[in-house]
Amino acid sequence: MPKKLSSSFGQIIAKRRNELGYPLKDVASKVKKEDGQPISLQYLSDIERDRRDAPSNHLIDELARELKISRSFLYLIARRLPSDYTPPGDEQVARAAYKALCDVTESGIAA
Repeated sequence: MPKKLSSSFGQIIAKRRNELGYPLKDVASKVKKEDGQPISLQYLSDIERDRRDAPSNHLIDELARELKISRSFLYLIARRLPSDYTPPGDEQVARAAYKALCDVTESGIAA
């Protein structure tokens, strides 16, 4: 069974925001929903406090951009694949990629 990642999605977001010295309200005002409206301060606070699951793929992309953090890392922490991901067409390649991902996660390199 894969090892649990040491930090939650919300903890990663909060840590990075604090490292950059960005106030919560500033990040919330710059992260836009699909309709172009900013997310609420309360919504971002809830994410950071793990009161909500990881947000939509669109908001993961927005958070990655605003917080200057790897999009692929955020998707990994959210246990999702980005919408532009194309799975390998070969089962053996897919198995090898999955095994490599699990091996990296278990060793703590990705966490």
